[in-house]
Amino acid sequence: MEHFLNIPVFKVITDIVEETGQPAFVIGGFVRDCLLNRPTKDIDVVVLGNGIELAKAVGKKMGNRPVNVFKNFGTAMVSLPDYEVEFVGARKESYRSNSRKPIVENGTLEDDQNRRDFTINALAISLNKESWGKLIDPFEGQNDLAKKILRTPLDPDITYSDDPLRMMRAIRFATQLSFKIEKKSLAAINRNAERIKIISQERVIDEFNKILLAPIPSVGLELLENTGLLKIIFPELQTLKGVEIKKGKAHKDNFLHTLQVVDNLAEKSSKLWLRWAALMHDIAKPPTKRFDDSTGWTFHGHEFLGSKMVPGIFRRLKLPMNQPMKYVQKLVLLHLRPIVLSQEDVTDSAVRRLLFDAGDDIDDLMMLCEADITSKNEEKVKRFLNNFQLVRQKLVEIEEKDAVRNFQPPVSGELIMETFGIGPGSEVGIIKNCIKEAILDGIIHNNFDEAYKLMLAKGKELGLKKTTE
Repeated sequence: MEHFLNIPVFKVITDIVEETGQPAFVIGGFVRDCLLNRPTKDIDVVVLGNGIELAKAVGKKMGNRPVNVFKNFGTAMVSLPDYEVEFVGARKESYRSNSRKPIVENGTLEDDQNRRDFTINALAISLNKESWGKLIDPFEGQNDLAKKILRTPLDPDITYSDDPLRMMRAIRFATQLSFKIEKKSLAAINRNAERIKIISQERVIDEFNKILLAPIPSVGLELLENTGLLKIIFPELQTLKGVEIKKGKAHKDNFLHTLQVVDNLAEKSSKLWLRWAALMHDIAKPPTKRFDDSTGWTFHGHEFLGSKMVPGIFRRLKLPMNQPMKYVQKLVLLHLRPIVLSQEDVTDSAVRRLLFDAGDDIDDLMMLCEADITSKNEEKVKRFLNNFQLVRQKLVEIEEKDAVRNFQPPVSGELIMETFGIGPGSEVGIIKNCIKEAILDGIIHNNFDEAYKLMLAKGKELGLKKTTE
């Protein structure tokens, strides 16, 4: 612990509080991560006095560093080259049932530790001269760290009811740190799950995204499901759970399958929106589920309906409605296409069309499709992956030859109008589409000369006459 306290800002804080007589302590995540030997950039300092004044004094002594003051919260932030240091006065809090925003009063260090979410986040280290470096651990947080347990300092029902976001944080920490949530605490999350409704959607989705970005996201997603939080936050994902058997035929549990796909993908990529695509690739299986006596269970068209469901889900969850949503929508729509290609003789035309539709997202799409192979039959998995390698190889060959990944028509709409002396209208679209389809089908190559000849032929067919030489 000593070497972690060698950061220059701690010495500066010690000198200042020695003069002011207002004790200060580093508390929370920094202490926890130091004890876990995890890299950390955020430092929280609690002072028995005015946190904003201490921040200003520290900023001045550290070379007139700018201080960001958040008056409403009574906090201030000093940005240093390697750390963000937040200062706050010690507080005690009381809550009302309809809000997670507490009534705040000045308090003691003990009050401040009592209000923390977990024992491992209530650890404090003295920055005061007479007790410098002393670990203050009233709830045996160090012991919980060693045992990899998440436990609340006070009664978990009170902790979670007061601030229900702590339920999401418990699951997030359990997922990120590979910790177990203590039994009483887990039971309290189940009892208080409905309280999550008073939390803003933005705060909930921020924690959800952190869970999704963890090394093994399924840990947190299963905890969300088991505690009853998932059906409140993301009911469409919850609906995937379960197996139905009819006439001796069962379909797989699409919730567990989805979790496996997300985990498979997490091994290969840390892209948040690619993980969202994995999470939602089968989202429309419940509404498209049908049983046929001859074929058993089917989910025809789940990729089309799933892509249509994406905007509504993103809007409700307060996720970005711009490029990330369109990207997820595209991958959900296309996620079966490479699988179909891998099961049959791959034609150049089919590969061209896939490249055209996927564009720059083709590599992510292939990664999603490979992650989607969750069969327990090793021979089947091996066969699928080998077939995907052939598809990948074909994609590279076709792209080198035909350049359709970011297709730009060799003949522009302007040239069509100029050649035939026409204005904007349906004929322009018909000719452009004819050229595009001919290139994708391999009838002509992706070059100007062949496209121009086809333009003239199609124009003649439409009764248009060339007016320019």
